[in-house]
Amino acid sequence: MNAENIKKAEALVKILRERGLKVTCAESCTGGLLGATITSVSGASEVFDGSIVSYANEVKADKLGVDRNTLATVGAVSEDSARQMALGACKAFSADCAAAITGIAGPGGGTREKPVGTVFVSAAFNGNVKVEHCLFSGDRAAVRDQSVAKALDMLTEILFKS
Repeated sequence: MNAENIKKAEALVKILRERGLKVTCAESCTGGLLGATITSVSGASEVFDGSIVSYANEVKADKLGVDRNTLATVGAVSEDSARQMALGACKAFSADCAAAITGIAGPGGGTREKPVGTVFVSAAFNGNVKVEHCLFSGDRAAVRDQSVAKALDMLTEILFKS
């Protein structure tokens, strides 16, 4: 696990504990790495009840409430899907805030329109959602680590802006 990301998770858990808030996540291309990073922090159980790894579109639709029309028209790797994933995770866990990650970590799976490294990261808090379209570089592990870093940064940012 990335040491810098653990430091970011420690700071996030501290903020959540101080404010009495719960966090969750919905992950696709990171396969649970964000949740694992958060739960690597001592005391995370006070702010984290669980998360959903939604690798398949059926899971995104059935467990997170991502609109099937969204998945069919713009795809799982999209701003709309990332937004719906974050909101769906908040609802599924009655959490105050959530991050969602959906993308193409590689080495295969990329297209001209959505090359390897294309990731949409979202953060939701109190009904407000921010989504960022990222294009990360490096191998699969690097793309996943960068995605987790972005999600942790966005969660911290949205908590301070709200």
